[in-house]
Amino acid sequence: MISLVHSSEYAKHQDETHPENQKRLEVLMNSLQEEGLLEKLDVHEPDPANEEDILRVHTSKYLKNLKIFTEQGGGYLDFDTYASPQSYEIAKLAAGGAIKASKLVLEEYDFAYSLARPPGHHATPNSAMGFCLINNLAVAIKYMMKKYAIKKFFILDIDAHYGNGTAEIFYQDPNVLYISIHQDPRTIFPGNGFVEETGNGEGEGFNINIPMPPGSKTSDYIYVLEKILEPVCNEFKADFYYLDVGFDGHHEDPLSSLLLDDNFYPWIAGHMRKITPKMTLILEGGYTNDPMAHSNLKMIKVLMDNSISEREWQSPGDQQVKDETKNILKQIKDTFSPFFTF
Repeated sequence: MISLVHSSEYAKHQDETHPENQKRLEVLMNSLQEEGLLEKLDVHEPDPANEEDILRVHTSKYLKNLKIFTEQGGGYLDFDTYASPQSYEIAKLAAGGAIKASKLVLEEYDFAYSLARPPGHHATPNSAMGFCLINNLAVAIKYMMKKYAIKKFFILDIDAHYGNGTAEIFYQDPNVLYISIHQDPRTIFPGNGFVEETGNGEGEGFNINIPMPPGSKTSDYIYVLEKILEPVCNEFKADFYYLDVGFDGHHEDPLSSLLLDDNFYPWIAGHMRKITPKMTLILEGGYTNDPMAHSNLKMIKVLMDNSISEREWQSPGDQQVKDETKNILKQIKDTFSPFFTF
């Protein structure tokens, strides 16, 4: 069973001239409606995360300043991250959506998907960044740790951009395994997310970065992920699984130079379903409406139908893998061999 967590209130965080605008969610929800899937999914309204929930992740100074900034009318917090007058409350609602989706998987559903905005994975403990105000995923994980005493969490982040905020928050935590596959940070925001960034202290070895060169295709992603995910998951033995979903690696998306097609997203959903029967999905980026909607539809269909294998989404016509991709895999295996057996 799969459920969605969504609210029309997300539209109140809005700047129509910005790539991260309400149209992103509208096209996703409309496409589900037009395909006849929405009526087959349980849709849940989120409750806002409270300040106690958020303060497990963010500093009180940052939260206070964000609230004041929006109350005074909002504007740009940095060169590309905006907040409108109601964005503080809507960001709390987006974090609450991640909590709600997590609780649904724990209590009832196989899969729950938080379709929320603003996104969160760039938000650090003390700053907004990269269109993100509150780190929705991190708030949910800290909530699940506190309220349900769940110990070990797995995150796969497939956004085109490294989730630097999420990585920073859990960088010293051996109980949160964060794997991010993203465009080479030498060529894209936020400029970090290299293989050598492996975690720190007790968390060393639990931050796995897969930096993919511009021009990487679905075949390159599948080649690497097939060889990393199952071995690592089998050894880590997480109690709870997250898929941090970004559609901005699609070849039509203007904010990356990756060349993924619509079929990568159902493939990764099917592959993760093979690894774990229960998973929470959190929406991050994706800025080209129709390709994002098509990719999202295919991904949800895989989660709704156990008979669909990820193999069905591997195109026999393009299995070519770049030498750069093979070198990245070797680098990852060499770097993480003290921690995992590949």
